[in-house]
Amino acid sequence: MAEKNNFRLSKRLGQNFLTDRNIAEKIVRGSRIEKGDLVIEIGPGMGALTLAAAEIAGMVIGVEIDKSLIPILEETLSECGNVKIINDDILKTDLNALAALYRESSGNENGGVKIIGNLPYYITTPVIMKILEEKIAADSLTVMVQREVADRIKAPPGIKSYGAISVAVNYYCEVERIADVSREVFFPKPNVDSTVLRLDIRKRPPVSVADEKVFFSCVRAGFGQRRKTLLNSLTGLYGFGKPEIAGILDDSGIDPKRRAETLNIFEFSVLANNVQKWRGGSCVK
Repeated sequence: MAEKNNFRLSKRLGQNFLTDRNIAEKIVRGSRIEKGDLVIEIGPGMGALTLAAAEIAGMVIGVEIDKSLIPILEETLSECGNVKIINDDILKTDLNALAALYRESSGNENGGVKIIGNLPYYITTPVIMKILEEKIAADSLTVMVQREVADRIKAPPGIKSYGAISVAVNYYCEVERIADVSREVFFPKPNVDSTVLRLDIRKRPPVSVADEKVFFSCVRAGFGQRRKTLLNSLTGLYGFGKPEIAGILDDSGIDPKRRAETLNIFEFSVLANNVQKWRGGSCVK
């Protein structure tokens, strides 16, 4: 079919297409799609995952950036009356507007919203963070990602793979590992294996923060220079010098010699809340 439509792979888009129907069905089962749900698929590719989702969901909307894949998808999905493909960049797409449009046109106000996708490695983190930070009204995000990225997302404090993405995803979601996927089930075959994760979006974060922007600024600053102590990596944050950062860490009960990778999400929240207090000027010593 690709040859018939004169399709050429794009290295720029990091295209690796899933070819195993059993894996596609396993991903759909793991995403817990139910009858009547709206499914938004990130990068349908050649439609393997789309077909499997369409057998259960009320509606599947696929957002595909590669215009040359549209004719292939139209042919592959020609018998699916509940699939709509949009040629757009997922990073520029208003997913809340998409969901609202579907609900208005279908009259279905009660079904869930599930987001799924086989994410190109080069945009994995930007896509995940866009969906979480923009508070997309979805129940979950089920994604196939590079195994190394999945390990970072699920990593606990205190190990090398624990980082900013670990804290961020944990703040917004509960994470379930669905399956490990061999590189052999893709065309072309990538150089790495993959993992499928389901991120169940929390109704409320597990910690209370005074300001989310300050919280994530603390996380980014801490891990931006992860080999440095917190006293050094946080210096300069919001213009604070070392004496101020030392005071904030002391108020937070955190040893200034510790590194960001040793802090759990609760400790980051305490740190961020004290940064916010000091920004207000009430804690200057």
